[in-house]
Amino acid sequence: MTTKKSKLSGQTIRKLEGSLFIAPWAIGFFAFMAFPLGYSLYMSFHQVRILGTGIEITAVGLKHYKYILLENGAILYNSLFPFLRQSVIMIPIILIFSLLVAIMLNQKFPGRALFRSIFFLPVIFTTGQVVREFMTQGEGDLGFIARYNITSLISQNLTSSWAGPIVTVMGSFVLILWYSGVQILIFLAGRQTIGSSVYEAARIDGATPWEVFWKITLPGMTPFILLNLIYTTVDLFTFPTNPILSQVNSSNYGQSSALAWIYFVIILVFLGITLWVFQRVQKASGLGAR
Repeated sequence: MTTKKSKLSGQTIRKLEGSLFIAPWAIGFFAFMAFPLGYSLYMSFHQVRILGTGIEITAVGLKHYKYILLENGAILYNSLFPFLRQSVIMIPIILIFSLLVAIMLNQKFPGRALFRSIFFLPVIFTTGQVVREFMTQGEGDLGFIARYNITSLISQNLTSSWAGPIVTVMGSFVLILWYSGVQILIFLAGRQTIGSSVYEAARIDGATPWEVFWKITLPGMTPFILLNLIYTTVDLFTFPTNPILSQVNSSNYGQSSALAWIYFVIILVFLGITLWVFQRVQKASGLGAR
């Protein structure tokens, strides 16, 4: 009885500890975000007018949703589809770049702390407005693209629906990679969870660095790849260059709220498809098994 009681007590303590860790987020969500989210959903079914005497709200049902999805699809589709294609290109680039940089930064070499700071500093100092201004000025592109006329080569060999997003991504390639500090930090923490004894055993067995990467490092980093996949997807859909966000901020509060909730559902669907593809690739390659 004593053992069972102490075990239950330990489980209760762990639950309380977990609740305490999540409490600040939960309190902040219900205090500052729950009401605005609920009110925006409420406004999406109403026509909202700001008058001198107050706010006039008239119920319109699904009018805003029908207008955006059926009557005037240009509000959503003309900006959404090119951005989705850009995201399909940008997500693998950011993940691969972040993983390789994290593996290099985990090595022991002089100035390692300085290089780690350099890769993470843009996350601290670079705001959305700064990134948008850089891209407006044409910064962040790859110089050899214009030198070797790669843009024309892409346009001639691909359809316009894919050539446009690829050229856009290449035009801000450096800034995209520069904005990968959080992913690098997560991968770096994940790499340090793999014990050095595993690598020592592999070297003793005669494994090459290439074999060590595919058989030890990559399978061990799978949970962190999934975490970064989710983070990168959500981060891209709130990226400063996202054209949908600029359309959400309009004076038509009811229509803007409806557009925001449609966009939220699209993010969930895109994230669900991304996770499904990741699981299929993981199962086919056997990365889940170590």
